[in-house]
Amino acid sequence: MEYYYDRIFPWYGTGYSLLGLAVAVLAIIGMWKVFEKAGEPGWAAIIPFYNAYVLFKITWGEGWMFLLMLIPIANFVIYIITMVKLARAFNRSSGFAVGLIFLAVIFYCILGFDTSSYIGVPQRA
Repeated sequence: MEYYYDRIFPWYGTGYSLLGLAVAVLAIIGMWKVFEKAGEPGWAAIIPFYNAYVLFKITWGEGWMFLLMLIPIANFVIYIITMVKLARAFNRSSGFAVGLIFLAVIFYCILGFDTSSYIGVPQRA
């Protein structure tokens, strides 16, 4: 006996896989453009740990700080601070930083394709 869900269930896995692939490609494209705006090589966005190194180099001034993301619980705080610093590095508002925190893929693309320019590593106020 065949049920309706027996015929459609295999498509759920395919659909989610395609959605995940689309989001990953969109994230790479956005990050690529952000890196190029900051004067870093865009291809760094496709290399797993090197992209984190470059992101921290853009935001903190020191790439090795990405190792802080390996510390449990502290990585949430470091991620938030990094996204705020990224918004400041491109002279964007704290509202944009909130967008980077919660919808990073979309806001990476916005940051990569808009007219803002990289002003450098944000200094402490």
